[in-house]
Amino acid sequence: MEIVGVDPQSGDVPRRALRILRAGGLVAFPTDTYYALGAAALNTTAIARVFAAKRRQATEPLPLLVADRDQWRSAVAEIPAAAIRLADRFWPGPLTIVCPRASRLPAALGGGGGTVGIRQPSLPLAIALCREMDMPVVGTSANTHGMPAPIAAAQVALDLGESVDLILDGGRSSATRPSTVVDVTRTPPVVVRVGVVPIDAVRAVIADAAAPSELAALR
Repeated sequence: MEIVGVDPQSGDVPRRALRILRAGGLVAFPTDTYYALGAAALNTTAIARVFAAKRRQATEPLPLLVADRDQWRSAVAEIPAAAIRLADRFWPGPLTIVCPRASRLPAALGGGGGTVGIRQPSLPLAIALCREMDMPVVGTSANTHGMPAPIAAAQVALDLGESVDLILDGGRSSATRPSTVVDVTRTPPVVVRVGVVPIDAVRAVIADAAAPSELAALR
């Protein structure tokens, strides 16, 4: 395990990080929420390593980070109208949108299900990493099951140890909550996890497409 200092506000991604990811390795890096444990989204071996490193149940899905809308479209089978409205309002930013998973993605990413959570982060380094990889990157928090989500590279090193090949140290994160997760594959859309983006803000974006009886699902 190696730690390399980076400027999280820069789009300069260490070449070593890209080489490791392309070879099926794991790289931890800062995002606009917590430090993420990254892996190439199309590499089944790398995905298995993420589950093992986190001691995560195979039935628990892994979220993805994308650089832009093109990568989002490549990772999903469909983008519902509610998802577009949410992305227009909150991306780049701390909102994860659950959509139908594209068949090209490994089923393990969805925990064996047919959906996948996608987020476009706002931190330049995280966006650049996805762009340089030319594919979505696994963006689950870089901690083992039951441990606090890390806000510093040192926490990642202490928790994951040699399970991660490289840690990009971008300093301490200011995050206090994870991303909010909204599942738009359900009717009406459902807030699966409350995080940085308040429920009221989510409701304000998609309420115009929901019947009053459906809004209860967003409370």
